[in-house]
Amino acid sequence: MKKHIHGGDIYRHGHITDFSANVNPLGTPESVKEAVRKSAEGIEHYPDVHCSKLKKALSEWEQVPESWLICGNGAADLIFALTLALKPKKALILAPTFAEYEQALKSVGCQITYFYLTEQEEFRVTEKILSEITPALDMVFLCNPNNPTGELTDREMLLKLSQKCREHQVFFAVDECFLDFVPKGQDYELAGCLKYNRHIFLLKAFTKRYAMAGLRLGYGICSDEKVLLKMTEVTQPWRVSSPAQAAGTAALSEQSYLKRSVRFVSEQKHILKKALEEAGFRIYGSRANYIFFKGPEDFYEYCLSNQILIRNCRNYEGLSKGWFRIAVRTEEENRRFIWTLQAFTKGETAWQRQS
Repeated sequence: MKKHIHGGDIYRHGHITDFSANVNPLGTPESVKEAVRKSAEGIEHYPDVHCSKLKKALSEWEQVPESWLICGNGAADLIFALTLALKPKKALILAPTFAEYEQALKSVGCQITYFYLTEQEEFRVTEKILSEITPALDMVFLCNPNNPTGELTDREMLLKLSQKCREHQVFFAVDECFLDFVPKGQDYELAGCLKYNRHIFLLKAFTKRYAMAGLRLGYGICSDEKVLLKMTEVTQPWRVSSPAQAAGTAALSEQSYLKRSVRFVSEQKHILKKALEEAGFRIYGSRANYIFFKGPEDFYEYCLSNQILIRNCRNYEGLSKGWFRIAVRTEEENRRFIWTLQAFTKGETAWQRQS
């Protein structure tokens, strides 16, 4: 098994510009910071174990009953809670994909089958996956858009997968944490399927959407309330702190912030992709707020030597050396990355000729 290392590990590198964590480049909204400051006045009290105000706001935001919602200490917390509650014996996940699905499944002794996404098919989820959905499975995890590739699974395929899982009584967990950065991302959401399909769990997070990674706040949506009850029974109470609950409630009023975020990410991503392509790097997927690409193996170390941290993807199942991911950052930070990229390629003409 490959060692699981996540992006955002800035603490052991000193002063560094972080392109490894896919958080909103506009930064945390001021209203969210103010809500956290105000919540400090009541930290002598235990947090609301039911996340009542937050769930009420989420219910209005997602247009689902409050009883279909569960809040957690980040999306990863809910992934582990879901697997601990259901204890699947056999599951299917993509490769490459977010490492926590594998970690959570292995923590309950689950046998894992990988559906390998290939460079030849541009890391897309194809019809082939449907034949993998059989009664022998208990659970399927799908990240949409996928991490690290940023490739989207189209709605038609999502519906086919959800229907196949329903037919075979397979629980379908869909991670939608990065859909907020996809133009017209709502077209790919599966919330509308929950009324007639109790075998779907949708995973979302404030971490990336509102640049709140340090607070840890995520939520899940599922119409099978027994599943949500099991999740609360196998985890500790007070999983969501008072500052996180206050921050989440405040964040949900920031609609204009999200619209600005999508526009900004789209504009800056276009600039970054153009620079990478001009440097001879190969780009795949990249439909969200990050770019997945292939380049020389030493590019990671070169960036690090120039105080830029990018995500080296070689530890993902299904990938090897030479695969990287960068987040879209601020204009100034993006310009610095492009300058570093151009400086690197001037000394890499031999690699460019080979490609």
